[in-house]
Amino acid sequence: MGSDLFLIHPTPILGGMKVNCLKSSNLLAMVLLLVLGTVAQATDLYRYVNDEEVTVVGFQVPPEHVKKGYEVVNDKGVVIRVVPRELSAEEQKHADAQKRLEEEAAAEQVRLKEWDEALLLRYSSIEDIEAAAERGLGDLRIRVSIIKSNKRSLKQQVENYQAQAAEMERLGREVDIGRLQAIEDLQSEIAISDRAIADRQVEIEAVEAAYQADIERFEILLDMVEFRRNMMAQQRAEQQKTTHDPRR
Repeated sequence: MGSDLFLIHPTPILGGMKVNCLKSSNLLAMVLLLVLGTVAQATDLYRYVNDEEVTVVGFQVPPEHVKKGYEVVNDKGVVIRVVPRELSAEEQKHADAQKRLEEEAAAEQVRLKEWDEALLLRYSSIEDIEAAAERGLGDLRIRVSIIKSNKRSLKQQVENYQAQAAEMERLGREVDIGRLQAIEDLQSEIAISDRAIADRQVEIEAVEAAYQADIERFEILLDMVEFRRNMMAQQRAEQQKTTHDPRR
């Protein structure tokens, strides 16, 4: 049925005939049984507010009222589901922003949890982290030293070729193309070495910052562990005091 309200219009009895009266009564009884059967089957009802701000309970919510929200109730009047009203554009924008903040906060909690678990699994003290940092940074610094050593060798070769070229010019001889090309190639390798040294330096700074962050986070974890130990000790002391106090 397409309406929340069921109206029954009995057929008038014409001519006072007994047969027509019986037929009409039987028809009315059948209609009542159908209506009551439909009502019995429709266990879920919908509660909403109409345009007159009146709360209405029915078997369906008119489409024009759906956006204002409604409640689904069972045959005992208990709310089993609430459908909120449709948000305005500004409200939806605010809700989306709030959702993003909640998602970011949840992601941060997961990140911190994974970080804490990794720290506690890998280290047992601040000294362990400092030792690991020294090893990691030591490897990077060795690489930088190697690159710098290669760069000094390249510069020495360039200086040798340049000295040879200067000597040839002093003697009035033309500097050969091979020697000039060698100088250019060596200078290109020196530029590559400079970029590699800069990259390694950035990496060293990032590793230093990461280990420092590990140390600071581990200190927080140690403080939390110490705080929990103190709280547990206080609770045990209170329990023992309560157990041995004859007044309690």
